[in-house]
Amino acid sequence: MPPALPPGPAGPLPVGATRRKWLAAQVPLGMALTGAACWLPESARALPVRRLAFPRDHGSHPEQRTEWWYITGHAQAQGQPWGFQLTFFRSRVDATQNLQSAFAAKQLLFAHAAITDVQGQRLRHDQRIARAGFGVAQASEADTRIRLQDWTLERSDTTRGKPDFMTSRYTAQIAGSEFGLDLQFDSTQPVLLQGQQGLSRKGPDAEQASYYYSQPQLAVKGTLTVAGKRMAVAPGTGRAWMDHEWSEALLHPEAQGWDWIGMNLHDGSALTAFRLRRADGSALWAGGSWRAPGQPVQVFAAQAVVFTPQRVWTSPQSGARYPVQWRVVTPVGLFEVRALLDHQELDSSGSTGAIYWEGLSDLIDSTGQPVGRGYLEMTGYAKPLRL
Repeated sequence: MPPALPPGPAGPLPVGATRRKWLAAQVPLGMALTGAACWLPESARALPVRRLAFPRDHGSHPEQRTEWWYITGHAQAQGQPWGFQLTFFRSRVDATQNLQSAFAAKQLLFAHAAITDVQGQRLRHDQRIARAGFGVAQASEADTRIRLQDWTLERSDTTRGKPDFMTSRYTAQIAGSEFGLDLQFDSTQPVLLQGQQGLSRKGPDAEQASYYYSQPQLAVKGTLTVAGKRMAVAPGTGRAWMDHEWSEALLHPEAQGWDWIGMNLHDGSALTAFRLRRADGSALWAGGSWRAPGQPVQVFAAQAVVFTPQRVWTSPQSGARYPVQWRVVTPVGLFEVRALLDHQELDSSGSTGAIYWEGLSDLIDSTGQPVGRGYLEMTGYAKPLRL
């Protein structure tokens, strides 16, 4: 689930009244984003099950209300462990779709990026926002090819004689105020279709669903830059996870937020688990998947995934209380998720308006052994997600 978006590894983009002065200057853009319902239709249609087609579905789907490309991972550089995440969001502005002006803000692009310094116990993050067009921000419909000011994410095909599955290389270039990412992510496994052939339910109603696929176990190479110091990723030490999701759906009215994990296991397996929460902390919906190397995907039923908080950290900035250690029950076993750094809260008030927790975490099995590493995301703890 991506940061600050809607269900599952993510969902509808929760854009609030942030940056109101800037948005108001854009007229229709400001009108679209500052309204209580963002001028969205009262209901969404249920999405049909369909066969995802690549490379087309690696690209943007502007006919859908919200979309994101989300990469999280970890690597060693200069003998130290680092975590990183980057997310590009696209949001359709319904109020401007019939306007003829080239200046009408019909699509908005947002981006978040962060790096976790495990040894220094510090999180650095940055964000971008722009309306699509004029060479400033764009998301190709043909393939993953996204630009937002000076931040880019592009996919290329590296199949080269591997007819059993399309292999991909994602190249990301992020220049933040305190850090930079210049990374390549190479697929080592086939695309993992979440839910029913890529249609993933995110609530009790049929229209609460998204098209959603993952690319776990991505090999990582490139460089990280922190405080002006450029560091090469040590060969063979990096693993990343990519989620791409798009939807017309709104969050269920009872949904306060969600908890989500995407974990690359040391043996090559991939674990996804998520739940949407009510205001009282109870589960409104849950799901996930498991894939062992060379095996078909096992999709979890909503009742088969249970998240139980084990330890809570309170943010000194927002006052939100986040469970930074979880007990997660799944059909393939009992796991514990432990944050490597408590303070991994991101304040995206300058773009999406959400405050959420997104951080590097370890996966522990029922015997107490570390079996994987990945990212935990928690939304709706500082304030409910609202459209």
